[in-house]
Amino acid sequence: MNSSTRASVLVGLMSGTSTDGVSAAVARFDSAPDGRTTVELIAHLARPYSASQRDRILRAMEGASPAEYCRLNFDLGAWLADAALEVLAQGNIPLTQVRAIATHGQTIWHEPVHSTWQLGEAAVIAERTGIDVVSDFRVRDIAAGGQGAPLVPVADALLFAPELGWRALQNLGGIGNVTVVPPRNSLAGVRAFDTGPGCAVIDGVTRTYFPELPYDVGGALAARGRVIEAVVEEALRHPYFAAPPPKSTGRELFSARYIEHFVRACCLAEAGTTPEDAIATAVALTARTVGEAYRRFVPEPVGEVLLSGGGARNPTLVAALAAELDPCQVRLFDGLYFDGEAKEAVAFAFLGLLHLERRTGNLPAVTGARGARVLGKLTPAS
Repeated sequence: MNSSTRASVLVGLMSGTSTDGVSAAVARFDSAPDGRTTVELIAHLARPYSASQRDRILRAMEGASPAEYCRLNFDLGAWLADAALEVLAQGNIPLTQVRAIATHGQTIWHEPVHSTWQLGEAAVIAERTGIDVVSDFRVRDIAAGGQGAPLVPVADALLFAPELGWRALQNLGGIGNVTVVPPRNSLAGVRAFDTGPGCAVIDGVTRTYFPELPYDVGGALAARGRVIEAVVEEALRHPYFAAPPPKSTGRELFSARYIEHFVRACCLAEAGTTPEDAIATAVALTARTVGEAYRRFVPEPVGEVLLSGGGARNPTLVAALAAELDPCQVRLFDGLYFDGEAKEAVAFAFLGLLHLERRTGNLPAVTGARGARVLGKLTPAS
């Protein structure tokens, strides 16, 4: 490392719309005098939620008592703190070397332009770890008239841009989102928005038929199914898909009720519909929403698409996306950088670094906010 390069180690914590668990990453950021930043992933882990933890989170999204919201906020803080301590131990990183923990928390409700709510008490994390915590990233953008999402694009543009040509970074968490970045770490011309469902509908349909499974492991069930095109076409008529960016969505739309309706539509569309058919149809819906979003709202000459998130581990979904996005080259994020499962946690670690350096974290052209804002709230350890 050049003596003029500044290094910072941060922990990023992400609990996404898939509600699988906490993704925790320790990342080292090296900031050069010319403004460029490089990142090294030191350690990463995925800490799954237990069945009871996940059930509490999902029930809270549908509506809970004030007492339960209060308790869940503190309990989530403890779960997040445990993940941070575990990943630091895995990376053999002393707590004193960590500049801050940046936590996304768990979204309970997200209403673009009006309000957003993430649980996971930062004070609990600070008390249990003894490390400063940056949290609550989305609220400032929404207070400034923005969507509050997506926020990862600033990291995509400054950390993962190609040297030549345009690149799309497609995340496939519970919700799908894309960032289109120009070459050479420029923020000019960055385009980003939520494409629609990532794994939320696929996972929900899978658990409807196979409650013992957290998701369609390896895409094996969908691979045996037959796509019911009429159901996909009907689902694509939802106004969200035709609405132009800036836009974001979440489980408020792709909810348990949405999944129930989707499963019922599959069963009514054709006699003899199998569980595998319904899951294959959910995969086709996700792939089509991504493809349609690119065709409608991505005019840039994108040459390659990098996939990350849980959906990138589903070969059936990856194959469907490759067919939808042809002739773009579809690749896994892992092949160029590091484990794609860590990407969003690393991105929020970077947003935490931007907060500490009083640098803006939102892109108004992406979120629709009135201007650039420093995102997050700082909870000092002592």
